[in-house]
Formats: sequence, C-alpha cells, structure tokens
Amino acid sequence: MSGGVYGGDEVGALVFDIGSFSTRAGYAGEDCPKADFPTTIGVHTEEEGQADMGAEQEINSGRSYYIDTTALHVPRAGVELISPLKNGMIEDWNAFQAIIDHIYSKHIKSEPSLHPVLMSEAPWNSRAKREKLTELIFEHYNIPAFFLCKTAVLTAFANGRATGLVLDSGATHTTAIPVHDGYVLQQGIVKSPLAGDFITMQCRELFQEMNIDTVPPYMIASKEPVREGAPPLWTKKDKLPPVTKSWHTYMCNEVIQDFQASVLQVSDSPYDEQVAAQMPTLHYEMPSGYSTDYGAERLRIPEGLFDPSNVKGLSGNTMLGVGHVVTTSIGMCDIDIRPGLYGSVIVTGGNTLLQGFTERLNRELSQKAPPSMRLKLMACNSSIERRFSSWIGGSILASLGTFQQMWISKQEYDEGGKQSVERKCP
Repeated sequence: MSGGVYGGDEVGALVFDIGSFSTRAGYAGEDCPKADFPTTIGVHTEEEGQADMGAEQEINSGRSYYIDTTALHVPRAGVELISPLKNGMIEDWNAFQAIIDHIYSKHIKSEPSLHPVLMSEAPWNSRAKREKLTELIFEHYNIPAFFLCKTAVLTAFANGRATGLVLDSGATHTTAIPVHDGYVLQQGIVKSPLAGDFITMQCRELFQEMNIDTVPPYMIASKEPVREGAPPLWTKKDKLPPVTKSWHTYMCNEVIQDFQASVLQVSDSPYDEQVAAQMPTLHYEMPSGYSTDYGAERLRIPEGLFDPSNVKGLSGNTMLGVGHVVTTSIGMCDIDIRPGLYGSVIVTGGNTLLQGFTERLNRELSQKAPPSMRLKLMACNSSIERRFSSWIGGSILASLGTFQQMWISKQEYDEGGKQSVERKCP
C-alpha cells in the first residue's frame, strides 16, 4: 500500500454503471456485470406503523424503497415509482443511495470499505454533482479509492478504441459524443430526445388509434383463447391493491417495450408508403390474449428516430435524426481529428438493438460523410455488449495495471477534499 497505489491483483475493484433505464454493477475484470436491474425504484412514504417485508428501509425518513426487478413487480398500495436520475445526472440523492446500498447488500455481499469503486457518469455531469458524489462515496461508504469516468470513454475502451465517436441511444436520449485519446470533447456533444422512451410513446399512440388496451400481466387472472382480431376475453384478478398511476404506467410500458423489441424494424432506406405496404406482417399477442398482425407500422414508428419530419405532432421541430446527430457532432470538432471520428463510429445503448438500426445508420452516414473520409461503423452483435458497453469498458479499465495509480485514494481525498475529483478524473 505504499504511496497510495493499489496492487492490481489483491484488490477486487467494483464497477458501477447507473443509467436512466437500468443499473449495472459487478467486479472489474469480469466479462459481464453481477447485477442488472431497473434504475426506477418504488417509494412508499410511511405514515405510522412498520413497512412490510421486501422493502429496503430508510431510517427515520419514513420512506421505504422497493428495488430490483422482483420487488418492483409486486402490486402494492401507494407505491410511487421514481427515478433517481434526471437527464443522466443524479437528482434524488436518497434514492440513489438506496440503489448503492442495495447493490452492496444483495449483489456484491461485501463491505464497501474493501473495494475501490469505478463509477460511470454522464459526459455533461456538472462539477457540483461530481464533488457531491465523491464526498458521499468517501464519507458515507468509506471506500479505499474512487474514480469517475465518462460513459462514452468507457464505451470506446470496451470497443478497443481511445478515439472515436460514440453514438449512444438509450432510454431518454440519443447522444453523439466525440472521444479523443481517452478524453471527451465537450464542445462536440450533440443530444436529441429521440430515443427509447420516444418510441414507447409512439407505440402507445398506435395502440390508442387501433383501440388496443395495454393490459399489464399483473391484472390478468386468466384468459380465454379468441380468434384473431376479436376483443380479448380475460378475467381481472380480484383483491388487487389500489396501485398508483406511476406504477401502473411503468407496467404498461414494459408490455410496450416487449412489443418494440419483437415487432419494430428500421427500414433500410427512407420510409416509403408503397414499400412499407408490402412489408411482411408480423404476428404479436398481447398479455391479455389480444393478437393481430402488424405491417407498415413496424417500419413507420422507428422511422422517427432517423427522420423526425415524418412524425405526427413533431412537425417543424428542430430535433435531429440519428444520422444528423453524428455528422453535426463531428462537424463541431477540430478538422484534424475528423477522420479518426468517422473511422470509428461506435454504436451503443439498448435502443440501437432495434432490428436494422445500424444498417440504416451506415447507409445515412455513407451519404452524408465527405467522400474523402473512410467511414467505419462499430457495433457489437450481442445485445449484452451493446447494453453493457460502458460497464464492460469500466471492467477493462479498472483491472489494468497501468490504471492503478490513477485512483483517488482515501488518503488523497482526506488531504485534498472533494475537489480532487476535478483534478484526477478528466
């Protein structure tokens, strides 16, 4: 332990990657995270009396939290669903702490003071929030060493690159982030709200037009087989507790997200009514037993990601489609490094797993990129790598021998205070 440098082998560092949709955590050096659960958590504000089992109790504030997939899916009266993050940055610190506590107690099952922690952060995270996080991690969890790293840098490392343009399309937004030699170029970050949640909203509108009720599985006691297109016959469970609107909406969204993943497809050329009409239809059955075939809708909904001018209700908007996000971002960077960015455009984020997404992006960029540039798109084939790329990058980084002198050690924190995060973590 001389001079605040960590011996790489004896100490298992932990990697935390907390995104708007899901939270991933595990040991550095492993190829996938131990924990992967929704970042959305249930909160119940206690009156008098005691919370039921299954809740992570928060002392003296009277709030109990329901965290992780199983606890979240149990219908309970009065449980509101919240997300600790807003715009990728920590907003609700108590809820954020509840998530960290949950990771330690249920997944890692070890003392926080034994492991250094590498945590991912949004590339636009503010200085005040970084310092507050550093303070929380050292003061409250008493960990031996800490490092904060931008998600885009970690994604680039996971793809074996130190320079590249990371196109990250997750739940809340699609962002292009230029990374050069392991540093994020802040001036080139371009964000667009066209992402997973936007597609979910489009699907919900489609179901309203088609008069399909989105019935989440928790309400269904049993269902009868019906012929296709007929109204579903299902019986509602009796004795359901009065659930909150936010919880019910979340459960409905899960049904819609399954529909998204199973049915939607990005068309390989700009959307065309005639072509879409000849699209082979795909059969999909809702949890309630209602089933029908979907044709042109499969292409029409995801088209909004690439060409927002097509979307109803978005007319005359200034939002950028995915291809524009990339070219705008590269255009904001220094002319000398543009070839390096076009030469490795790294596609990541759960939303990019829509069928045909990368093929369409490749086609659009080939048309938009200057002819002198060599364009190369990098996208992992496995959904695990695409969803977990920033976690995997953190796992690689924290287990490198050369990284061991980069940690902010407890000793440095004690001497330099929370400002040391600005100095040590670019």
